[in-house]
Amino acid sequence: MAKSDVKAPAKKRAKAASKKAEEKNGSVKKAVNPAAKADGSVAEKLVDLYRLQHLDTQVDKIRTHRGELPLEVEDLEDEVAGLETRLNKLEADLAEVETQVSEKQNLIKDAKAQIKKYEGQQAKVRNNREYDSLTKEIEFQNLEIQLAEKRIKEAKAQIEAKKAVVEESKTKHEERSKDLKLKKKELDAIIAETEKEEKDLQKKSDAAAKLIEERLLSAYNRIRSNARNGLVVVPVERGSCGGCFNAIPPQRQLDISSHKKVIVCEHCGRILVDEYVVDRVVGGN
Repeated sequence: MAKSDVKAPAKKRAKAASKKAEEKNGSVKKAVNPAAKADGSVAEKLVDLYRLQHLDTQVDKIRTHRGELPLEVEDLEDEVAGLETRLNKLEADLAEVETQVSEKQNLIKDAKAQIKKYEGQQAKVRNNREYDSLTKEIEFQNLEIQLAEKRIKEAKAQIEAKKAVVEESKTKHEERSKDLKLKKKELDAIIAETEKEEKDLQKKSDAAAKLIEERLLSAYNRIRSNARNGLVVVPVERGSCGGCFNAIPPQRQLDISSHKKVIVCEHCGRILVDEYVVDRVVGGN
């Protein structure tokens, strides 16, 4: 009876200790799970960011394939428009000078008619005063004719010079217009070749961007607009940043691999990811 009484409390104590241990383990699991869930959430955010970067980089490569052609076309369009404006102004100036010549020629014609009229009146005058007055009118009209002829001579010299400039401008305008047409044709051919692929990639990029929270997407767009090569999310390669190639300390590399938070390069500000994130995106998983 005494042995039985001793064993019973011992069993109870063992059972209680076992239950307490289970409760402790359960509390540890509960404490770990939220952290694991948080880690997974950051990892997914990094995967989404790198996926967006991967798609945008492919779009950039297509646009880079076009090279400087879009800029060349834009410059040629501006040049042709400038030449056209200049040509229109030169032609307007030329037309104005030609109009002035025509007006002077009409003035000479009118002056000669007036002289003829005054000479006819001189034959009918009755006194010297009237004769002298008509003589002065004739002299004035002759002076008007001389001045008009001088202005016509000057205007014709201007017309010749302006015509030469107009012809030169026309030739240059035609040449640059032909160059523009060829460049546009070349650009259109490249765009037609890659347009479908670019649209598909852009559509995927837009869809990928919708999966990213506004704060991260805003940071992504800000960094991308300032980055020369458009790289925002870069992998760690051989212990260095894949954007600026500066070395990353080992402890920081461990932090990147832990996926506990989004980590940026201390040198260039780009978001850093590890092989796991890259494999998830590039491997298509």
